[in-house]
Amino acid sequence: MDFIWILFAYFCGLTVKLTGLPPLIGFLLAGFVLHYLGIEPSPSLDILADLGITLMLFTIGLKLNVKDLLKREIWFATVSHMSFWFVLFGGLTLLLASIALPFFSTANLTTAALLGFAFSFSSTVCIVKLLEENGELKTRHGQLAIGVLVMQDIAAVIFLVFATGKIPSLWALLLFGLIFARPLLGKLLERAGHGEMLPLTGFFFALGGYELFHLVGIKGDLGALVFGILLSQHSKATELTKSLLSFKDLFLIGFFLSIGFTALPTWSMFAIALLIALLISVKFVLFFILFTRLKLRSRTSYLAALALSNFSEFGLIVAALSVDSGWLSNEWLVIMALAVSLSFIATSAIYPRAHQLYTKYKQPLRRFQHTERLTADQINQPADADILVIGLGRVGKGAYRSLQNMVDNRVAGLDSDQRRVAELQKMGMSVIVGDGEDADFWEAFDTSKVRLILLALPAIDDIRNITFQLRSAGYTGAVAAIARFEDDRKQLLKAGIDKVFNFYKEAGTGFAEDSLMLIQSSVSAHQNDTRSMDKSGPAKL
Repeated sequence: MDFIWILFAYFCGLTVKLTGLPPLIGFLLAGFVLHYLGIEPSPSLDILADLGITLMLFTIGLKLNVKDLLKREIWFATVSHMSFWFVLFGGLTLLLASIALPFFSTANLTTAALLGFAFSFSSTVCIVKLLEENGELKTRHGQLAIGVLVMQDIAAVIFLVFATGKIPSLWALLLFGLIFARPLLGKLLERAGHGEMLPLTGFFFALGGYELFHLVGIKGDLGALVFGILLSQHSKATELTKSLLSFKDLFLIGFFLSIGFTALPTWSMFAIALLIALLISVKFVLFFILFTRLKLRSRTSYLAALALSNFSEFGLIVAALSVDSGWLSNEWLVIMALAVSLSFIATSAIYPRAHQLYTKYKQPLRRFQHTERLTADQINQPADADILVIGLGRVGKGAYRSLQNMVDNRVAGLDSDQRRVAELQKMGMSVIVGDGEDADFWEAFDTSKVRLILLALPAIDDIRNITFQLRSAGYTGAVAAIARFEDDRKQLLKAGIDKVFNFYKEAGTGFAEDSLMLIQSSVSAHQNDTRSMDKSGPAKL
């Protein structure tokens, strides 16, 4: 990557971050500024962008449960939403063509169909990044959004196959044999260890899957996703994901920069793009109504719909292919790039405030909630538990085990990851599925018997939000949390948390204390042996 890209990406990203918005907005801005200044992108920028998308799809696969895609609330919602949007946007396009609005005046049925399809997708890159930053990738609404995105991506791949006229090779049938290669892939991942070989193994699988699918005439990104899914049940899947995180984020900067290099807009193009971007509110309403009619809770429906209310980079791919084929004019590629960028900005600005907005408007939103509940949304109250651990990662699970040894069965656990909870329940742990930031959850959860809640979560924003929801629901017991850094600890104390443990400091102290006990027990045993020898007298020869 040329230094000029790093320079602009850094300063634009930092400036936007200081305003309280996600840095990716700054990266988008940097791309347009560089283009305006006449700086030409080199081929390496596209390579970085492609690497970022490939790694992102691979890591999505690592966290994906294929069974989720078969759930009615995912496949039916995806097909229904794309169909409704296709008709609505296509009809709007023809209506605007009838009044000769600029850029719409020459639109016909083909144009309307292509635009409706291209704008029906939601952004995988934008949504996954936001969910990761907010620690919500494995929540109920996070998994729902990811499932819809994967179904949309499959639809895009099918379109590209037919639009390009490239029929997959007969060799593609052999890809079904990858199912039987799963144990071998798992062995390779196991042998990689925990050092520098682990991320290299991730690159090998992601890029290898890409190339394998590309060789048989199928879009390579789908191969990266499939290889991730094949490894999703492996014990090292989470560790592999974390090892690739920094690489993925760095390469995705290339993707956001590349959007700005699509073309330079005019004011009339910007006006049309802004008009189209306003339609993401229609996207939100459609998703929300569909999710609630499919018996999902209003909060889950609201958060998933809000995350999915944007336009996609896949839309740009569809538009670029349509322009090359002569189905769309060049201006539409520029308009779409602007609309996608504006939708990214809107989602990035609004979604981090989603929980506060739900708390404010939850009463009117609840009116749309179905009277029935899906099994996955039912709350099972732990019996006789007066201590609750929220977040069952390594730290939370360790805290649960220690407390269980001290207070027996009076401790329970809560985590938003359904798969993790199912595994822990098989191990005999008293844990339930639930999102600590869910105001509706705490209203239905009886906290009157709970005296202590431990928040074992990595993100301080999540900890603060959960504390706020607990106090709003009337919880009066003690709250303890962990923090990795001293400034985080101070912020959490200001947020009203009773006790905050510095993760590294406390871990070091505990390690030292436990290790010191080894010496003390050794000294104590030696003293006891000495006393015994003194009482029995000198040993006889």
